[in-house]
Amino acid sequence: MHKFFVHKDNIIGDKAYIKDDDVKHIYKVLRLKVGDTVNINNCNGEEFLGKIEEINKQAVIVSIIKQLEINNESNIEISLFQGMPKSTKMDLIVQKSTELGTREITPVITERVDFKNDFSEIKKVDRWNRIALEASKQSKRSLITKINTSIKFDEMLARLRDMDLIVVPYENKEDYGIKRMINAIDKSTIHKVGIVIGPEGGFEIKEIDRLSSIGAHIVTLGPRILRTETAGFVCISLLMYELADLGGVF
Repeated sequence: MHKFFVHKDNIIGDKAYIKDDDVKHIYKVLRLKVGDTVNINNCNGEEFLGKIEEINKQAVIVSIIKQLEINNESNIEISLFQGMPKSTKMDLIVQKSTELGTREITPVITERVDFKNDFSEIKKVDRWNRIALEASKQSKRSLITKINTSIKFDEMLARLRDMDLIVVPYENKEDYGIKRMINAIDKSTIHKVGIVIGPEGGFEIKEIDRLSSIGAHIVTLGPRILRTETAGFVCISLLMYELADLGGVF
């Protein structure tokens, strides 16, 4: 069944009003009709079963039948802090990290990032949030991954202090990987996880030292060097497998 995210302000009583790009997608691409059933998510994790009551060019009006007991979110909240990559690599990072269940993604300006602070970033963040929305629909998420504006390294360190676990893949680390880390921690205490991925060219050693100083686990992902866009996917997947629901329930 098709799912649509509808802002809570567009759910009035027992009616949900689907607007904007989804309208044309519903009647031109999906070819849904009056009487068809759909899932409605209020963008806060609550889902409802609904029946299409009316379709016009401004909105699709859905009559809500009942609330559904659906929660496709992980029991851990992963925040990805991604060293700003070049070109359009962030598009892929946002899409796949959203599919894997990441709660929020924040681009980070590290020493080796060539960053120009201009108005184009606002457009990029808008595009990334649209990509996250589509990926959340496709993967049947109960929440939409939030994409933040870029921050500097020091601000990232401040935000990381709220995490229960901080994981930093680093190409020069040896003999301490995800497996050893998992055996060394109390998994029952882990709810909020911060993953920090370096940009092309990796981290400066002083950045690694500062991350270590706040309790981050500096880990290796194995003997092969991974691109910045690949390292995040691997780390998220391993942690979702070890700490959460990836791979199914035991």
